[in-house]
Amino acid sequence: MNTETKAIVLELYDIGAIKFGSFPLKSGILSPIYIDLRLMISYPHLMKKLSIAVNNLISPLDFDLICGVPYAALPFATALSLQGDHPLIMCRKEAKSYGTKKMIEGKFEKGQSCLLIEDVSTSGASILETAAALNKEGLKISDAIVLLSREQGAKESLKEHGIRLHALISIFDLLEVLFSEKKIPEETLQKVHAFLKVLC
Repeated sequence: MNTETKAIVLELYDIGAIKFGSFPLKSGILSPIYIDLRLMISYPHLMKKLSIAVNNLISPLDFDLICGVPYAALPFATALSLQGDHPLIMCRKEAKSYGTKKMIEGKFEKGQSCLLIEDVSTSGASILETAAALNKEGLKISDAIVLLSREQGAKESLKEHGIRLHALISIFDLLEVLFSEKKIPEETLQKVHAFLKVLC
């Protein structure tokens, strides 16, 4: 992990976006770690730092458009669009029942390639749902970017569907940074490692 990304991890921890304790997941399982990147919208300087870091990460990739996975990644996708001058489209979770009844907002053409942006990935299900909606409109999805990967199967699942997942931060690297900077004790580090290992 480079110096800039390490600084981002520490700032995410300082604003309370990374929490340790006992948190119920959607599945009902209690997790010893909770990551809420939605807090970033209240910290524009941090959004800018992340946008610069991700813009550097995606520079080798070939794409025509970017699209944030609804809804948590939408503000970040907007910031990334402005940072890198990338054309942006927005995918709804459900089509409007009035007006044009569009599922996809923004200017695009069939055959264009779209890079998906996600905040946190676990299984990759949300990315696949968005990719399917875009595919129906004739857009091609071959790559997705996630700010933080929980390393719980998303990369492998997306690969099976022809999508490469690129992560700015791995949860294991995040843990090592927080431990090395004495933000968390070794007991917490081992507890989270054990939890993630069971779910992998």
